Amino acid sequence: MTAFFRALGALGTIACLALALPANASGLDQLKSFLETTRSARGVFTQTVISRSGRKPQPSAGIFAFVRPGKFRWSYESPYKQLLVSDGNKLWSYDPDLNQVAVKKLGAAFGASPAALLAGQDLEKHFELKEAAAADGAEFIDARPRGSDASFERVRIGFAGNRPVSMEIHDSFGQVTHLRFTQFEANPVLPAALFNFTAPRGADIVGE
Repeated sequence: MTAFFRALGALGTIACLALALPANASGLDQLKSFLETTRSARGVFTQTVISRSGRKPQPSAGIFAFVRPGKFRWSYESPYKQLLVSDGNKLWSYDPDLNQVAVKKLGAAFGASPAALLAGQDLEKHFELKEAAAADGAEFIDARPRGSDASFERVRIGFAGNRPVSMEIHDSFGQVTHLRFTQFEANPVLPAALFNFTAPRGADIVGE
């Protein structure tokens, strides 16, 4: 669950954006169009976490889906399985190895989380958004939470070819999470059941 809120990222191929924007559109223009035109999505992610101590990066990979506002499913498939699901009101985090489920209310804090940059709304209310320097063929923006109680300091989102392709989250513990996205499908019809969760029989349930 913590990894998700510190690491939820931006996405891959968005055909509708390619039609709506010129190839050299700014990062902010591309983010705005993405938010306006993409109400749901699914795709594949890879994630690398780098700690302040400099220990060997921790790679992982999985699949995701979301429907605005607030519904998402983030499934780590390797090297270990973990599932995070939100129906817009509650967030479930399931660890199959421990057979444990953590449950919490999504709450107002969601609006200023990295997850909100994908599945939320009213971003300017919760974030200070500005252009960042282009690099490696991508346009970047920086998003900083307006509140003082966020668990992260800033999020850097990269756009290339009119699509968000990466996210870099700097948290308040000196940890940096890098995400990259592929096989992105914009506006698929996703079943409501995808964003509900029923704990497996015998699972230890912790939280609300």
